[in-house]
Amino acid sequence: MSEENATLDNEQVKGLNFVEEEVYNDLRAGKNGGRLNTRFPPEPNGYLHIGHAKAICMDFGIAEKFGGTCNLRFDDTNPVKEDVEYVDAIREDIHWLGFDWGNREYYASDYFPKLYDLAVRLIKEGKAYVDDQTSEEIARQKGTPTTPGEESPYRNRSVEENLDLFTRMNAGEFDEGSRVLRAKIDMASPNMHFRDPIMYRIIKTPHHRTGTTWKVYPMYDFAHGQSDYFEGVTHSICTLEFVVHRPLYEYFVKELADETYCPRQIEFNRLNLTYTVMSKRKLLQLVKEGLVAGWDDPRMPTISGMRRRGYTPASIRNFVNTIGYTKYEALNSVSLLEHAVRDDLNKIATRVMAVINPLKVVITNYPEGKVETVTMENNPEDSESGVHEMPFSREIYIERDDFMENPPKKFFRLAPGSEVRLKGAYIIKCDEVVKDAEGNITELHCSYDPETRSGLPGASRKVKGTLHWVSAPHAVDAEVRLYDRLFDVENPAAEPDRDFREMLNPDSLKVVQGAKLEPFIIKNSEKGAKFQFQRVGYFTPDYDYTPEHPVFNRTIALKDTWEKVQKNS
Repeated sequence: MSEENATLDNEQVKGLNFVEEEVYNDLRAGKNGGRLNTRFPPEPNGYLHIGHAKAICMDFGIAEKFGGTCNLRFDDTNPVKEDVEYVDAIREDIHWLGFDWGNREYYASDYFPKLYDLAVRLIKEGKAYVDDQTSEEIARQKGTPTTPGEESPYRNRSVEENLDLFTRMNAGEFDEGSRVLRAKIDMASPNMHFRDPIMYRIIKTPHHRTGTTWKVYPMYDFAHGQSDYFEGVTHSICTLEFVVHRPLYEYFVKELADETYCPRQIEFNRLNLTYTVMSKRKLLQLVKEGLVAGWDDPRMPTISGMRRRGYTPASIRNFVNTIGYTKYEALNSVSLLEHAVRDDLNKIATRVMAVINPLKVVITNYPEGKVETVTMENNPEDSESGVHEMPFSREIYIERDDFMENPPKKFFRLAPGSEVRLKGAYIIKCDEVVKDAEGNITELHCSYDPETRSGLPGASRKVKGTLHWVSAPHAVDAEVRLYDRLFDVENPAAEPDRDFREMLNPDSLKVVQGAKLEPFIIKNSEKGAKFQFQRVGYFTPDYDYTPEHPVFNRTIALKDTWEKVQKNS
């Protein structure tokens, strides 16, 4: 622990979460020589999601807080499900969130030789044996939490036979599933994980790093604690489902550790989010079945999907900080995440004009051919963001929803005979509604008050409605993708009898062609740009964006209307 973090005052200690308190107390007590080394250990079998972001913030964040280090270690012990694509994506996601592991990138496969040697040692010490039973037989034999298990008929094989069989397992002589290596612990233990857990299984799929060197691969419970020990991890911070695994973690680690150094496992609650699923298996199913457009589909709870949708690293980290870390499972409202996104984007997004569902307005008393410019503030939350100019002309577009021919009371937008202010420009009055042969409204004819522009005598005249707009001759056509929540059920996991795919929200994506954008947007649409389409929502250029075919993703609406809709439905 660095000198500046060696002590904290009372207020700082009060502000620590329970994991930070445990780590702080260990450091104060001088455990592990006062070192702090955490690790983030993802399996490279899919893309990271928002739940992993919470773990990343803990693993890397606590190391930053107390002057320690955090390793990135890929848990690559199952070549059947792993891919280099996932390794690259995981690296990118962690960097994007604002963390770095320096030169401390490791793989469980780095330790395969050491793990294999340890397994051989345990066999020689009579602490492990090769079992020929099927997985179903082993599962039945383990008993229940209230009844003891039965010993395998192969449990008392000789050391020589076990060594011979294990060697031949790794040589590829036996079929997958025909034999496993089990630890010999206690089939009557009240902890089911102690009932002779499997240490190795046969897998003949080539590994993305080690090729065909190995035919046996270690199980998580055997590999994880030992990998922590091999690379000097002091605190193995994980989620609550591993509480029951902790005694086995400690059992295996103590085959290597002594009083001078031993990793410690601490658990916190995982992140569960409404209107989504966190199962990588289910997310992979959505991808493979084409129900989403890939792992980075902006509707997905993956970090890459949120990045593509326009979420910011700060918003995700702020959300994680808000929900905190506890010892109790909880279901967090996605509205909290969306609030964090809005809050951050409000500070940084450039305000622009875009009309999603355009209705043409002809200002009949405005001179034909005349074009003037109005000045728009880029961001009222940022005094240094500056301004930009926007063209104004005789023909403009407004949102079709901003006009009603027969409006209800308190409709403060445009209607026949009513007035509104065009933001940054003039007050206009609707004089005539033009319709086609089927009675559809095609355009509005309005008149403007030339004295009501900013800086002129009538600028202070008040009207109740202010609309956004775009000059028709200068507007750029764009495709807009309106994303919403992926599921229309608050907690899909709470309905195990239903196919989770049946709970997908059919309106999670609406594609709008022909939206009208002010030219400034196109000129400033570099990758990752953040815009607030005024009165509409926050948007970002999609990865498919080109100047010839502008495509924008809605990151989030300006207000959370979903909860209100759900309550009233």
